[in-house]
Amino acid sequence: MPHPLAPDLERLAADIAATTDLTVHGLQVLTHRIPMTVLVQVQRQDGNDISLDECAAYSSRFSEALDAADLLQDAFVLEISSPGVSEELQNDRDFRSFRGFPVEIVSASDQVGEERRTGLLLERNETHVLLNVRGRTVRLPRDSVLSVRLTSPDP
Repeated sequence: MPHPLAPDLERLAADIAATTDLTVHGLQVLTHRIPMTVLVQVQRQDGNDISLDECAAYSSRFSEALDAADLLQDAFVLEISSPGVSEELQNDRDFRSFRGFPVEIVSASDQVGEERRTGLLLERNETHVLLNVRGRTVRLPRDSVLSVRLTSPDP
């Protein structure tokens, strides 16, 4: 169950992020920790990695805004981080970064509806996603690919 102040905290976090060319990727209030922890994930608006200095600068600005807003009455720890790597590849940068990694591709198929294939990601270009399946290159039309997700390597 989300903390009742999460929407207010997220709005405040987003307002501060907008002044620094960042976007809020997520916010959690972890009340099971003592003291409570407010975890904010931020990333650059252009999608590039965020530096430690940028996290520290954002943390300082957001901490000041939290104190001024007086939303949290109890002691808390503020943690700022980048969202890290998601399991689902979404942009060109993800596809470049994870070349050679094991993935599962779900694609639309006229015969069976959805088709799942696993293998090693070779590349994604303008027209296809290329996958190495047991040493053979499989070319899947890019417009039929519904999702590409990182998986664990086969034993």
